[in-house]
Amino acid sequence: MLEKLKDVSDRFDRIEEELSDPAVAADQERLTRLMKERKAILPTVEKYREYMSVRNAAEEARILAESEDDPEMRDFALEEYHTLKKRLPELEDELRILLLPRDPDDDKNVVVEIRAGTGGEEAALFAGVLFRMYSMYSSNHGFKVEVVSSNETGLGGFKEISFIVSGEGAWSRFKFEGGVHRVQRVPETETFGRIHTSAATVAVLPEAEDVEIEINPSDLTIETIKSSGAGGQHINKTESAIRLIHNPTGIVIECQDERSQFKNRDRAMKILRAKLYDMKLREQTEKIAGARRSQVGSGDRSERIRTYNFPQGRVTDHRIGLTLYTLESFVNGDMDPVIDALITADTAERLKEGGGIGE
Repeated sequence: MLEKLKDVSDRFDRIEEELSDPAVAADQERLTRLMKERKAILPTVEKYREYMSVRNAAEEARILAESEDDPEMRDFALEEYHTLKKRLPELEDELRILLLPRDPDDDKNVVVEIRAGTGGEEAALFAGVLFRMYSMYSSNHGFKVEVVSSNETGLGGFKEISFIVSGEGAWSRFKFEGGVHRVQRVPETETFGRIHTSAATVAVLPEAEDVEIEINPSDLTIETIKSSGAGGQHINKTESAIRLIHNPTGIVIECQDERSQFKNRDRAMKILRAKLYDMKLREQTEKIAGARRSQVGSGDRSERIRTYNFPQGRVTDHRIGLTLYTLESFVNGDMDPVIDALITADTAERLKEGGGIGE
């Protein structure tokens, strides 16, 4: 493991040398690639060098303690040795985490689809709560939310809504949100104060780049349709909405949020690429015999992942058995305590397969 870490450190030094070359500065594509690689390995290099510095200092203190005749200096050297020795396991744990294979999609934008499930109008209202929650969470993290399409109900809920979350690290924060979200509360339409249970399904996909998914134009059927929704002065005045059909898979995408037909088509293509990329990843996963599927990271859309209990102010994530009584702040976008716990649990699962830091 140390040999691998040294290789990473050496690679970092070579990148630094290349970046100081005027010829590299003039090559924008190469410069961007090197800067991205440097940024990715910098935390590992810094931690490795800290580890080696502490390990070397501990060895020097041990040698001094064994060779020193002055009792006071010997005691000082021994104390320094034991202090540094205790720090090494902590640094080893941090290095093991940094050496875990990084999800290549972590920095990508995210396509999110929320659909009302069982529960009728109350499920549609809950879908609206989830959209608002994700929008506020995105705002807290500096992400941008763009609605692609929506089917709004009369009371302000959504039968379904699709949107793109843009920003560095968006996938890393949203990737565990896929699945069935259950809500328990007294509906606004309930006159007897009875608690109802309803649900909404969330699908989360990493946005795919053009180079990752090639789409043959002949495989597409593109139709212009009139916008539909909850009204507005521009609704139905132009046929700017787009229905995009991918004939080989039967995937249908509708985009109606923009007044520009070109913008709607562009967003519909982003959604299609994300869906095809997701299908490609799932096929690859199925082909890998004996591949471990993390319970936290499965993203199974049929799996009940979280319950929002409004009477008790409770939110429970069933995958990691975490319950917090902070539901009000959670649905107002303060989701980090749960998302951080999911990331930690996933990291712990993957660390079980890792080795030591030894030579």
